[in-house]
Amino acid sequence: MRWDGQKDGAAPQQALPGLPGLVRSVRTPEFSGVVFHEVHAKSVLNKVAGASPMPFKWTVNPYRGCTHGCTYCLDGSTPVLLGDGRVRALAELEVGDEVCGTRGGRYVRTTVLAHWRTVKPAYRVVLEDGRSLVSSGEHRFLSTEGWRHVASGSCDLPRLSVGDRLVGLGGAVTGPVEDAEYRGGYLWGVVRGGLTTEPEALERAERYAALDRDRIEWPVAPEDSWTKGFLAGVFDAAGRCDDGVLRIRTDHPIVDAVVLGLKRLDFDCTVEDGVTRLRGGASEALRFCHTVEPARSAHRSVDGAPLDATARVVAVEALGEDRPLFDITTGTGDFVADGVVSHNCFARNSHQYLDLDAGHDFDSQVVVKVNAAQVLTRQLRSTRWRREHVAMGTNTDPYQRAEGRYRLMPGIITALADSGTPFSILTKGTLLARDLPLLAEAAKSVSVGIGVSLALLDRDLQSSLEPGTPSPQSRLDLIRRVRDAGLPCGVFIAPVLPALTDSKEHLDALLGEIAAAGATGATALALHLRPGAREWFARWLLREHPDLLDGYRNLYGTGSNADKRYRTWLTARLRPLLRRHGFEPPHSRPATGSPPESDGDGEARWPEGALPADIPTQRGIDRDQLTLL
Repeated sequence: MRWDGQKDGAAPQQALPGLPGLVRSVRTPEFSGVVFHEVHAKSVLNKVAGASPMPFKWTVNPYRGCTHGCTYCLDGSTPVLLGDGRVRALAELEVGDEVCGTRGGRYVRTTVLAHWRTVKPAYRVVLEDGRSLVSSGEHRFLSTEGWRHVASGSCDLPRLSVGDRLVGLGGAVTGPVEDAEYRGGYLWGVVRGGLTTEPEALERAERYAALDRDRIEWPVAPEDSWTKGFLAGVFDAAGRCDDGVLRIRTDHPIVDAVVLGLKRLDFDCTVEDGVTRLRGGASEALRFCHTVEPARSAHRSVDGAPLDATARVVAVEALGEDRPLFDITTGTGDFVADGVVSHNCFARNSHQYLDLDAGHDFDSQVVVKVNAAQVLTRQLRSTRWRREHVAMGTNTDPYQRAEGRYRLMPGIITALADSGTPFSILTKGTLLARDLPLLAEAAKSVSVGIGVSLALLDRDLQSSLEPGTPSPQSRLDLIRRVRDAGLPCGVFIAPVLPALTDSKEHLDALLGEIAAAGATGATALALHLRPGAREWFARWLLREHPDLLDGYRNLYGTGSNADKRYRTWLTARLRPLLRRHGFEPPHSRPATGSPPESDGDGEARWPEGALPADIPTQRGIDRDQLTLL
C-alpha cells in the first residue's frame, strides 16, 4: 500500500525548511498529531565523535526527531565561539565541529553532536553594549542568577528581565582586512618577535613574504591595519593564552612597540620582566584575537578561563513573525553564542534519556531515512569498512512506533549480517519481536547483542512516568521471546528513582521477574538529570510527589548525577541482589571473597547479552551519549 497523500488517509504537510534530502512530509490517521518527514540520506553509518568510553565507534539511526528536538533555537547568523577561539555562524556548524562550552564554572572545548533547524516565533534580546540576539521564546541564556528563558509561554521557569546580567565573554568583533599594510605589519612582527616554528604561522609568513617581501619595515606613521598585522605576528612568534590570560614575551625594544600597538587599538596591559600581559581576562584576550587574527590556533582559545558576567539586558522584544532558527547539541549541554553562554537543544533527547515517550511531545516530528537500508548496504561494501561493532538504539529507538509503518529495520539487519558486521540493538519497543526470526538467522553469521530497558514493575507509576511506552509486562514478555529465539538479552534497569524505585523489595522483585524471563544479564543506573531532563523531571516530581522535592534537591544539587554517597549505597544494595538472581557479571566475581569492583554507580556496566559476544561488557556506560536510557 502506498503512503503518498492519495491513499489510506495520509495527508501531505508543509515541508520542513532546510532539511537535507527531504522527499515529502506527511500525516496519517493512525499516527494522530505526528508529522513524518521522509528523507533520502546520504549516509546512515555514523562514527561516534571524539574519544568516547563507549564500547562502539559506529551507530545507525534510521529515525530521528526534528522540530520538537529543536527547542532552544537562535538565528542562523549568530556567531558561535569555536574551540580554537575563532567564530562561525550557527547555521554553518556541522556535527563533529569543536566549539566552546562550559564545565565546572570554566570554559572548555566540546563537540557538536547534532545540528538542528526549525521555524518558530522569533524574539530579540538587546544588550547594553549594542548586541542583539534573535532566538525562540524557549531559548535559555545563562545569567548571574541562573538559566533564564527568553519569553517561554509554556514553562513556568524564570524568564529574562530587563536588567538581568548575562554570563559570557563579550561579542565577536570584525576581523582585520588582509591588505598590504596588514601583511607588512605581520611580517615585521613575526620576524622581530623571534620567528616561529608553528606551521600555521610559517605558512602565513611565507605567503605574505611572496607578496610583500620589501615591506618588512616600521612605518613612520603606522595605520591600524599595520598595527593589527604587527600584533598578530608578534603573538604568533612570542605569545600564548592560558586560562584566558594573554601574554607576549619579547625583548625590551619590541615591548614598547607592543604596548604602543595595544593602546592604539584600545587595549590595556601591564609589563613585567619583558612579558606584556593583557588586562581584562578572557573577554579581552578573545577580543584581541578577533581584532588582530593571529594564525596559530593552539594558543588563542579560552580553555580553562573562569566564567564571568558580560552585558545587561536592556530589552526583550517579540518580533511578531516566524523565522528559521537553528540549534546544536554539544557534549557539555551548552555553547557560547555571540559571547553569551547559551543552553543547547536537549528536548527530544531528554525524553529518551529518561526512557520516556510523551506521545505528541515526543513523536510530533519524526525524520525517516527511507533509503537507510540501501545506503547502509553501499557503505558496508566499501573496502575501507573493517566490520566493527555497530550499535543501534543509542540515540533514538529503532523500534519506535514509526517502524511499524516503514519497516526499515529488516533491511538494515540484513545489510549488517550479509557484510559480516556484528551489531547490537537497544530498545524499549516490543515491535522488535516482529524481527526475531530475522535476528536469529543473522546471529548464525555475526555476533548479535540485544538490550531492553525496563525501569519498574508498578503499572501506575510506569503510566505516569513513561506515558505511551509498552507496559512492564509487555517488555518482560519481549525478553522471554528474545531468549526463546536463541538470542541473548541484557536488561537495563534505568532509571532507578531515589525513594521511589530503589527499595530492596522493589529491586528484588524486578530482578526476580527479569531473571524468570530468562535475561542473560542486568545492570542498574541511578537517575541522571542532565539539562532538559532535569526540568521535565522537576515538574513531574512537583506534580506527582511534591514531598520528595527537598530530598532530590539535596541529592542532586545543581549537578546531573546523584550524590556519590547515594550511588555507592545503591551499588552496595544491588550487589547481593544481582548475585542472588544470577546477574553478577563474570568479570566482577571475586576469586577470594573480596567484593567485586564497581564504578560506584549501581554496577553501571553493560549487561551480559546487550553487546556482541566479543565486545567486553566491563566498559563503563557514558549516559550523556547513551540517550535512550
